Amino acid sequence: MQTLNAVKLAQQLLRNKINKAQCVVDATAGNGKDTLFLAKNSSNDTVIWSFDIQETAIIKTSQLLSKHNLSDKVKLIVDSHVNIDRYITEEIDVAMFNLGYLPNADHRITTEDQSTVVALRKILGLLSTGGMISVVAYSGHQEGQREQKSVQELFTSLPSELFTVGCWSMINHNNNPPILYVVEKTRGEAYEIVASH
Repeated sequence: MQTLNAVKLAQQLLRNKINKAQCVVDATAGNGKDTLFLAKNSSNDTVIWSFDIQETAIIKTSQLLSKHNLSDKVKLIVDSHVNIDRYITEEIDVAMFNLGYLPNADHRITTEDQSTVVALRKILGLLSTGGMISVVAYSGHQEGQREQKSVQELFTSLPSELFTVGCWSMINHNNNPPILYVVEKTRGEAYEIVASH
């Protein structure tokens, strides 16, 4: 049985940071599992924002949070993560992206490379010193390939004096396994947001 995958590793790497975080973002709510993880592992005064363009995803996330009595900690937003700056102006300590489409739903509705990169740039601009972003990218479908390439290009271009970026994948799997990127902001200088890419 496989005990380690990209999603679980992202959670392990972020867990200690989430414990001390004040503002946390799940940029892709999906079925709510990352939002639940963030709610379970953060302090009572942490504000968690959870975004999805599909109302179905937000409903599923809401139901999952209710089941665990954690609804009060999370602001559920039916909107694209590209509009994150309409909702959040304070520093972000942790953000999670699990790209692709909603499992067991319409696979034509998927995250897209341009909006994902704009959302990432906006979050990078708001990221606190020591703050972290995880991105799980899937290249097993056409839009996913474009998206993963764009995410990698963005992260490769980040100034190393401000950010450290790691990348992890299963190298012996040949079915386009997901790739995990983890970004940490290491210094306090501002990162200039560039909306286009």
